Amino acid sequence: MMIGPIGFAAPWLLVALALLPVLWVLLRAVPPAPVRRRFPGVALLLGLKDDDSVTDRTPWWLLLLRMLAVAAVIIGLAGPVLNPKDDATRSETGPLLIVMDASWASARDWPEQRAFLTTMLAEAGREARPVAIMRLTDPAAPVFQSADTWRSRLPGLVPAAWAAGSDDMTQAAMLLGDTPFETRWLSDGLAREGREALLDALEDRGTVTVFEGAHATLALGPARIEDGALVLTAQRAQTALKREIAILAHGRDPSGTPRVMATLPLQFEEGEGTATGTLSLPAELRARLTRFEIAGQDHAGAISLTDDGLKRREVALIAGRDDREGLELLSPLHYLERALQPSADLLDGALMDILPANPNVIVLADVATLSEAEQSALLDWVDTGGMLLRFAGPRLAGSEVSRNEEAPLMPVRLRAGGRTVGGAMSWGSPKSLAPFPEDSPFYGLDVPEDVTVSAQVMAQPDPTLAARVIAQLSDGTPLVTRKKVGAGQVVLFHVTANAEWSTLPLSGLFVRMLERLAISSAAEMPAAEELTGTTWHPVQVLDGFGVLSDAGNLPGVTGEALVDAPLGRDMQPGLYDGADRRIARNVLAEGDTLTPALWPARVNVRGFQRGAETPLGGWLLALALVLLSADILASLALSGRLLPARAALVLAAALMLPDTGEAQQTHEALTSELALAHVITGDARLDDTARAGLLGLSETLFFRTSVEPTDPVGVNLETDELAFFPLLYWPITPDQPQPSTEAYTKLNHYLRTGGMIVFDTRDADIASFGAASPNGVKLQRLAAPLDIPPLEQVPKDHVLTRTFYLLQDFPGRHAGRPVWVEASPPDAEQIEGMPFRNLNDGVTPVVIGGNDWAAAWAVDGRGNVMFPVGRGYAGERQRELAYRFGVNLVMHVLTGNYKSDQVHVPALLDRLGQ
Repeated sequence: MMIGPIGFAAPWLLVALALLPVLWVLLRAVPPAPVRRRFPGVALLLGLKDDDSVTDRTPWWLLLLRMLAVAAVIIGLAGPVLNPKDDATRSETGPLLIVMDASWASARDWPEQRAFLTTMLAEAGREARPVAIMRLTDPAAPVFQSADTWRSRLPGLVPAAWAAGSDDMTQAAMLLGDTPFETRWLSDGLAREGREALLDALEDRGTVTVFEGAHATLALGPARIEDGALVLTAQRAQTALKREIAILAHGRDPSGTPRVMATLPLQFEEGEGTATGTLSLPAELRARLTRFEIAGQDHAGAISLTDDGLKRREVALIAGRDDREGLELLSPLHYLERALQPSADLLDGALMDILPANPNVIVLADVATLSEAEQSALLDWVDTGGMLLRFAGPRLAGSEVSRNEEAPLMPVRLRAGGRTVGGAMSWGSPKSLAPFPEDSPFYGLDVPEDVTVSAQVMAQPDPTLAARVIAQLSDGTPLVTRKKVGAGQVVLFHVTANAEWSTLPLSGLFVRMLERLAISSAAEMPAAEELTGTTWHPVQVLDGFGVLSDAGNLPGVTGEALVDAPLGRDMQPGLYDGADRRIARNVLAEGDTLTPALWPARVNVRGFQRGAETPLGGWLLALALVLLSADILASLALSGRLLPARAALVLAAALMLPDTGEAQQTHEALTSELALAHVITGDARLDDTARAGLLGLSETLFFRTSVEPTDPVGVNLETDELAFFPLLYWPITPDQPQPSTEAYTKLNHYLRTGGMIVFDTRDADIASFGAASPNGVKLQRLAAPLDIPPLEQVPKDHVLTRTFYLLQDFPGRHAGRPVWVEASPPDAEQIEGMPFRNLNDGVTPVVIGGNDWAAAWAVDGRGNVMFPVGRGYAGERQRELAYRFGVNLVMHVLTGNYKSDQVHVPALLDRLGQ
């Protein structure tokens, strides 16, 4: 039975509430009203007072108090529950099938799904209902088992990096069997092919309830290059509201350290499902990019991996003449080599020798005539996606190529001869460049005033000429023309590649124009027929949460499958290597769109969010006891037998007096017992997490070592004494206040007298002390006044790696980030036969990291972990390593580098031998 958000386990007991009016009448009748009789002698009793008086009628407020107490008992025994299961799910008692999309889109609200799944299994366990779980990304015949059996398997239940297709839906429908059952479908919120047929099959076997998360689904398509810039397109399934996102471009800096190389903000307009932005990066920086991702979206759909399409281009340079040996500045290829060398790999050789290498761009400088074989091979190469970049010159101007009809490898027809302006035998002055039109790849580039053209080849007037001109002179004559040929293109500069006909090669504009053209020739995903007969081996693959890992022993895939096969267990998103290039297969391919799931009106669709069931019976029975106690006190007061009110107030005031010895007791406890401490930051949530983390570490120390810490303490740097604490855990927030000068004086004294401060930026980006993050910047400001020695990343032979446990990694909630400690002395040497150096015997005064250790250690009052770490069994292993690091940390600060004294073991043994 449900009454609003409250349900009752035994609603039949509420019938007893109907007896309350009868109880009211009975209470009004007891005691009975006295009969009034007039007696003259009563006048003698006037003025006398009886200490024990009995009222003639029960007051109404006392009756109400008693009625409320009885009502609380009745309702409490009825088993009220706050936020119980709804009637739709409570009415089912048979087998329960939980269907999960378990796709990459499910990863965005996977914690909510896990918590919801845990609640459903707990309910099914109490009702002894058999349960089966079916993942549509890997469908298998449902096996109904006890709820406890499935609960033990939940840590290994993770979303896949792909989504179920129509074949998966059909297979799932065929595996259902004929047994009736209830179905609860945990959907990822996106439309899928074949879902209707599976829904019909499930409804034939029982009721179906669908649960969907409230988070918006965002995904990122593959990056492409247009006109020398990166174009990124994000999509969303919910298009109602305006929203801003950020695209992070990840790569490796020159030292090989992974970091965010650039950020691109994007904005979804109201009602729009796509947002597109352009990111302009130098070719050298673009070649270092490894992936793009939507900030804050931890799933595979928010990741776009990069492949060879963004790497350095291979450009072949071929000149039409080579008769100016020694005249380098007049060489047709001199300026091209200088312009392209920083951003591309240049190839040199004969045309027929270069074509088998399949360069990205071929440049022909004043090449007028091609043999039939060269022309045919070059045309085939352009047709499959290559870019042919041609430059005019005396040979091209004097040849008969493309005069009467358009040549296949020329963008326009040319006039005989050429055009000369500004010379001794010509009229007029050299021509300048006109601004680039909006549809030109050069649009947005500034045109210097000193760039002029004194000679050029002229294009024949043609109906298609205007559409092919991408740059022109101030008088309207074409300077650069372009034509599409199959999947490739042919571009012609109507001037020479050197400075004979124009000053363009002498300017920076020439470099930027080549950048827009040559670097924009990235090859697209090849067609399936082009990869027929090839095998591609997976190098790295994505999981459902967007984490890239080694492919291990996954089998190779055929070229046709790499292009056309849908993603699944046999074709996972990731990086695949072929014979001559690397191709990225992303979750969202070019042209894919996200569509929200539209369920039929007959289907009951609910959300994952639901308040936890809270039994109210105990609270109501306790309330009844309080009311009955109040009834007793009220009855005594009415009869005059209650203690005087003044005495009661004095007693209450005495009970409420503060314990004046508490501060002294705390002080004595700190001097006699060990306590870990954390710096109070002013952020209540962070301070609670820090205290819970140190509580979890303290319990670990108590059960695993001889150290028995008391409860952790929060420290105010301005007022509290620091000498009681061997270790201070200091979490960093961007807005925490800067300590005063007096506080820094205490901190420096604390560091110089053997104390340790553990700085935790909690951002997993501490490679440069977190300088790239707001927490890292704040850390630099907080630590600047401190007397901190030179630091280094923890070496492999540091005592922290072996104080109690043998460790080489120090994870918290994040893993794989460096930890910084006091640098070893420069003269520390490793003695022959010993596994580590003879380091200094002091304790490092600071430990700096960003792995959010407190969140990994944190436990609540019942000893349950408070925050998830990693995923599945690997996450629990990471949490165990975090506890071990904490144990090593405390043992190090308490014992120093005592294990370094093992370097003296040979000498000690020698003395014992004597």
